[in-house]
Amino acid sequence: MNSHPPHQKGLLMIALTGATGHLGRIVIDDLLAAGNPAAEIVAIVRDADKAADLTSAGVTVRVADYTDRDALVAAVDGVDRLLLISGSEPGIRIPQHLNVLHAAQQAGVSLLAYTSILKADTTKVVLAPEHEATEAAIRASGVPFTMLRNGWYLENFAADLPGTLDRGTIVGSSGDGRISYATRADYAGAAAAVLTGSGHEYQTYELGGDPALTMDEVAQALTEAAGRPVVYQDLAPAAHSAALTAAGLPAPVVDLLVDIDRANRTGELLTESGDLARLLGRPTTSAVEGFRALLAS
Repeated sequence: MNSHPPHQKGLLMIALTGATGHLGRIVIDDLLAAGNPAAEIVAIVRDADKAADLTSAGVTVRVADYTDRDALVAAVDGVDRLLLISGSEPGIRIPQHLNVLHAAQQAGVSLLAYTSILKADTTKVVLAPEHEATEAAIRASGVPFTMLRNGWYLENFAADLPGTLDRGTIVGSSGDGRISYATRADYAGAAAAVLTGSGHEYQTYELGGDPALTMDEVAQALTEAAGRPVVYQDLAPAAHSAALTAAGLPAPVVDLLVDIDRANRTGELLTESGDLARLLGRPTTSAVEGFRALLAS
């Protein structure tokens, strides 16, 4: 028995997990802007209070935690297309994602889109194994899928942006590796395009911004956006680790950041697929524009 009333025939019911997160909210904005009726958008959230604005806007809000399989089955009931935004807690994401996959199977969704990581099946980035395992489970499930392999977010600079501008220095160990940075809004736009478009079944998209940038070029883009000089200081990995530790970052975060820069050096965060621009139907947002938006916010 359906736990939710059937939606109007002819309309496409689209759901997404993590709907109150940074990415999820932009996807919902894009879906609404594209003319999708609010009532046909299902925001799956852990806390209904955080989705009060979505409820007010007419979006269908359903409460389910990634760990609650039964709640997820109820939340996905009647859904045609589902965006699984990967969980935010490394180490426990595989069972969480499998719960959502189970719900998608029960609902018989026509498409499950998953926000994965760039080059999930070949990269050695420490974050990748959970994504690779999730992709494998989705491929084996029989559910039509689209893999949205998101590259590195320009917004990852946001947390320390004021400090970076004060110091005038970005410290890292990326060497002259090129990284396909893109903005969260561009990744969200690609997801919305897949959820509302056609012909995306069984596709794997390697998503990143054009052109890819070295860290020297990232520093130049930030200089232009902020109107303040910023340079990139390249260190050996051990020195980079020591600098991050001295700055007070916890060991797991230090290890992650140094590993990301190792991936930068070896081209693991580089894609020249052009997939992101094609899905958006326009050029990707430049680093200068992205930094200007971050500074404005």
